[in-house]
Amino acid sequence: MAATPFSSLRLRIYFSISWWIFFAGQLFLERWFGLPWKDAFLDCVVSNGLLLAFCLMLMNTFRYYLPKKEQFLNVLGICVVFTTLWLLLSRWLVSTYVSYYNLHPEVLRYSVPIRFSMGLLVLGCISLISVLWSHWAEQKENEARKTDAEKLAREAELFKLRTQLQPHFLFNSLNSINALIGMKPDEARKMVQQLSDFLRGTIRKEENQFISFSEELEYLKLYLEIEKVRFGYRLKTEMDIAEESLAWKIPSLLLQPIMENAIKFGLYGTTGEVTIGLRATVADKHLVVAVMNPFDPDMQMPAGTGFGLNSVKRRLYLLFGRNDLVEINKSQNSFVVIFRIPDINA
Repeated sequence: MAATPFSSLRLRIYFSISWWIFFAGQLFLERWFGLPWKDAFLDCVVSNGLLLAFCLMLMNTFRYYLPKKEQFLNVLGICVVFTTLWLLLSRWLVSTYVSYYNLHPEVLRYSVPIRFSMGLLVLGCISLISVLWSHWAEQKENEARKTDAEKLAREAELFKLRTQLQPHFLFNSLNSINALIGMKPDEARKMVQQLSDFLRGTIRKEENQFISFSEELEYLKLYLEIEKVRFGYRLKTEMDIAEESLAWKIPSLLLQPIMENAIKFGLYGTTGEVTIGLRATVADKHLVVAVMNPFDPDMQMPAGTGFGLNSVKRRLYLLFGRNDLVEINKSQNSFVVIFRIPDINA
């Protein structure tokens, strides 16, 4: 059901002022044609009161019947019908109660075309306003519904990405635990405990779309502890975190897939110690985070699904509608992933 065009206070005020101006104009016009003040006032009250009632009925009609664009002739037909009914009823009433028309019935008869034209003009304007308002309200409602549907779809896809992320890491961790059980059972038990803490933190974070960067770092440290049990002395990390970046709001569980990707490709094909770097700064109203790992362009890299980086790109696009928030740089001996997070409070 569409809202009426005069549901807002401002429009009701404009409508009331316009109506009183129309009433005063008709009153002085009839007085100019020779009607006494009393008869002219009574005629205006009767005819304009009925016209107001027909306008309200017309607006109520268009609340339930909204013609399509190709059916605007129907609107004109409705206006003609309402104007005819108003004219007949108002003519009968004024001829009955206005004494001047009893003495001069030809004046009322000659005024019929003018009354009909004025009534049709008023009812036509009211109809146009009502139809345009209803179409605008319907369009606004459709846009709001479309926006809600897109938001639900985006949230569903984000949830799907996050639920995919956990098994992706969990399978790797379970394989490592399985390998450690026989050779290093103490480290296997430690890794199980760390994995439990990690997953418990994940469940808590599912409730929040955005968390502070400091919280994300705490979560990342749990993940790195698990990976250090898995890789031993070979895995080293260096972090350079600017103080102003710690309170920045970022999507939760964003760093872990990037760090997992860096560890996977940084340690592949090496037996020595490898350092993974993490740097975070704030620049141009963006949190800028860079993850660096060693890279040998001549080495054949392991095949992968590409899920980690792709999931980050997709999540940032869904949240911010931008494709320029992730950057990948390759140099002679390093692979750098840089992502930027806009200020969500700006």
